[in-house]
Amino acid sequence: MSEEMLRLIQDDPWLEPYKSAIEGRYRYAVEKEKELTLNGRMSLSDFSSGYLYFGLHHADNEWILREWAPNATAIYIIGTFNKWQKNEDFRLRHIGNGNWEARLPKDRIHHQDLYKLLVEWEGGSGERIPAWCRRVVQDEHTKIFSAQVWKPENPYIFKHPKIKPDTSPLLIYECHIGMSSQEEKLGSYEEFRTNILPRIRNDGYNAIQIMAIQEHPYYGSFGYHVSSFFAASSRFGTPDELKRLIDDAHEQGIAVIMDIIHSHAVKNEAEGLGRFDGSYYQYFHTGARREHPAWDSLCFNYCKNEVIHFLLSNCKFWLEEYHFDGFRFDGVTSMLYYSHGLGENFSNYGDYYNSSQDGDAIAYLTLVNKLIHEVNPDAITIAEEVSGMPGLAAKFASGGYGFDYRMAMNIPDFWIKTLKEKKDEDWKASVIWWETTNRRKDEKTISYAESHDQALVGDKTIVFWLMDASMYWHMQADDRDFTIERGMALHKMIRLVTATTINGGYLNFMGNEFGHPEWIDFPREGNNWSYKYARRQWNLVDNPDLKYHFLGNFDREMLSLICSVKDFPDAPLQKVWDNDGDQILAYMRDRLLFVFNFNPVKSFLDYGFLTYQGKYKVVLNTDARRFGGNGLNDDTIDRFTQVDPLYEGQNKGWLKLYIPARSALVLEKL
Repeated sequence: MSEEMLRLIQDDPWLEPYKSAIEGRYRYAVEKEKELTLNGRMSLSDFSSGYLYFGLHHADNEWILREWAPNATAIYIIGTFNKWQKNEDFRLRHIGNGNWEARLPKDRIHHQDLYKLLVEWEGGSGERIPAWCRRVVQDEHTKIFSAQVWKPENPYIFKHPKIKPDTSPLLIYECHIGMSSQEEKLGSYEEFRTNILPRIRNDGYNAIQIMAIQEHPYYGSFGYHVSSFFAASSRFGTPDELKRLIDDAHEQGIAVIMDIIHSHAVKNEAEGLGRFDGSYYQYFHTGARREHPAWDSLCFNYCKNEVIHFLLSNCKFWLEEYHFDGFRFDGVTSMLYYSHGLGENFSNYGDYYNSSQDGDAIAYLTLVNKLIHEVNPDAITIAEEVSGMPGLAAKFASGGYGFDYRMAMNIPDFWIKTLKEKKDEDWKASVIWWETTNRRKDEKTISYAESHDQALVGDKTIVFWLMDASMYWHMQADDRDFTIERGMALHKMIRLVTATTINGGYLNFMGNEFGHPEWIDFPREGNNWSYKYARRQWNLVDNPDLKYHFLGNFDREMLSLICSVKDFPDAPLQKVWDNDGDQILAYMRDRLLFVFNFNPVKSFLDYGFLTYQGKYKVVLNTDARRFGGNGLNDDTIDRFTQVDPLYEGQNKGWLKLYIPARSALVLEKL
């Protein structure tokens, strides 16, 4: 490896004992790429174009359908066009390497026809949805899924195909199309485009991360048990409506990130890939490695080049066909380790290099990042990874895996643990600083106080840990209730310290910015298939007579403040002061000074900080009345530092502030 390729170790000398493992991982990915690209005779992007060959395509005067099914002995197309009957005219022929093909006259198949494959193998047969199909629909009455031909006369044409959204900092609004409606029903792509996108833009987010796009049989899986990897979920509308949503987002300067699932797949055989060609091993491992022990799903076999081809092509497809701007890869920890990370401590570096790592999955993750940035150099890739594997978000050329960001999963865990287990008077400023800033200096992270994980049934959102049942009775704007006032104060402070200590980006789950009440519970037998808790009550934040709008207003102004500093995540973080006894934390970033008083009972008068000399102006105050606070400070008055002879010539002075209990101030040095 060259000096540049060893930079990962240079940046972290503690990795030196594991140099051979890191070099081996790097070389394996390089050799795998050579193998896939025929020693460089084609690009990785060329290799990853399987969706242009496999699946159903209309060419000239015929339809062509191709599938990979090496264990099959015969395959037939059945559908509405042949009354779902096995017919020799619709038989696929074997063309070698496990590939099958059918060519049909153009008048045999039409737009919106339903179809499946009847796959036969030694000792059995079964109806299958094509692995590469681009649209799957569910019958309203029978609940059976089928592939659907999608070739409208006037397909959607992108108006903004090459836009590069401004994502510094990257401010992500994590969202779910189906539960974005206020009504107790499934939301749609069109409703999201017209009703929710304007909210997101006005609130100041510059990226959306959409969940549950890939088709999945069970709605309540939150989209994480995928069956059809190339099909955008038809629950929410048509492919053209999703394209229009993405196009409109680009017009408004919003990047669109897809929550992609390549860590596992649904076990279903009729809807998914479970036994597509009758074998158990076509796409997945055999034996004990086939099923994920915690997720009730199947684990891809990344050792097989055909599987890598399928998954790499999947990423390129979403980039090229739908113009997604990147991906958040789910379940990366599960891919990295043979144990899926279950029962592991990850307490020292040796745990990352103890021969329990899946080298084939690691090579895939490295190559998929390389591919994505080859197809779109401005694409965004984010790893959801809990173990802390070094180098995940370091460049491949430096010895890393090539992700642009990794999720700072320690932060939401810290906040929930604090709210569950700590009394207010036991919150420590030094611990808060450590948890929000503890990360590898060579990797960018996405910080967040909570995501969808904390909002699901079985857990509680931050606002619910803070307020619980009091939210049902005391959220009127003129209602003075101690539990609510405490909850609102800490809700703002938690978000402010999390969002302003970022080194890459900040994420919020849809509705949590204004303290959406209750949990998320998808329709299921246990709740009588109700949509009551699988929606967002936007009327709450829109009602000026309720306190939710105070939190929404604060979130909007907080993001605006962050965006007022050019390249905010790159601005150095300087801790000015922390005192665990007083529960005071202060830090500076660029020209902004952030001051937090987490003390539940003590307000401090003339609390002094040694900082840069000059005049300071309050630009954000969590206690301001417009944010539902008490308004105890006069934010119109400028603050001036006082000279200290001990620091003469050092451009330092004492800034003395009144800091009310449970409040935070942001001051700008003028």
